[in-house]
Amino acid sequence: METEKKLKEIGLKILDDIKNGRNPSIEIPVRTLSNIYFDEKFRLIKLGDKIAKRTYLNTAHSRKFMQTLLIAAEAKKIIEQNVTISIRDLYYALKHTIGDTKENTFEEQNESDPIIEDIEAALNVLREQLHLTADRKGYLAGNVLINDSGDIIDCSKMGSSGWAIPSNVEPEVIKFMEINADFVLVVEKDAVWQRLNEDKFWKKQNCILMTGKGQPARGARRLINRLHREFNLPIYVLADADPWGYYMYSVIKQGSINLSFLSDRLGTPDAKYIGLTTSDINKFDISKNVTIKLDENDKKRVKEILNYVWFKPKPWQMELKNMLKTECKLELEALSSKGIKFISDVYLPQKIANKEFLP
Repeated sequence: METEKKLKEIGLKILDDIKNGRNPSIEIPVRTLSNIYFDEKFRLIKLGDKIAKRTYLNTAHSRKFMQTLLIAAEAKKIIEQNVTISIRDLYYALKHTIGDTKENTFEEQNESDPIIEDIEAALNVLREQLHLTADRKGYLAGNVLINDSGDIIDCSKMGSSGWAIPSNVEPEVIKFMEINADFVLVVEKDAVWQRLNEDKFWKKQNCILMTGKGQPARGARRLINRLHREFNLPIYVLADADPWGYYMYSVIKQGSINLSFLSDRLGTPDAKYIGLTTSDINKFDISKNVTIKLDENDKKRVKEILNYVWFKPKPWQMELKNMLKTECKLELEALSSKGIKFISDVYLPQKIANKEFLP
């Protein structure tokens, strides 16, 4: 297996360093803002080519060096055993006190998780190829027939709960057998997804209805990417009219700074934003009573987003400046002030029919 071979090469390289009297080292791509750029051609956030050496005989590096080797060795072991474990399991499996010291290998999981990402970036592999998974997050409903590790799942017959999107949605695990849909609607909030699912919006509009329950986890973003790339399905994103909803959309579209090394597999540059926007307040005669005043943190975030390259298109600049001008934001649930089914029967059908999207 290619991933196992790459992990073995790390160990052999360290062994060679020791045998030849060199300071043992591992090369890791620099995953900081200084090495992140926006690729205009592919419209994705990408990782640059800067490399840092993590060495053993350097007190600033030695702890992370040890942690990196521990995780790489454990990943190789579970691949050899042909088992899959969660990133939480990995943390507990490797946490212990070192010898007679009071030093632990890991104190918290927020130490081990970034190391996993370092190894992914260094080896150009996915976490799932290391046989590691995270908690599932997100749901899907629609006319989709899936082969999930040998089990056939009909996503049109999953009731009110929908199909739970797993951490690993790679083609060798999740195979699409049949899809009958015109587009994919990605909804920020679980409560709004439930409303649309109950109203059978996916059936009326012949779409796939998804939610990542907030910021979508990697599994959901990878699934969005696959549905667009493999079936050429348009991706529409529905989120709150606030800087956090807008940024969630940008992560689906361009990828994230933190996972820039995976943008080609997690980002979907052709995704479009269907709403909610502050301009909808007047367009749909939404009462000012259900708007929320921007706080200082909101305003700061909007100003930051205004300067992101991927928010430079004129429609986005107008929307963000209008948010600052009106000093208000809006939650998707505010549309219920127009009627419980307003979002299903009026708002979304009108936006889709008129192609009222932000790029």
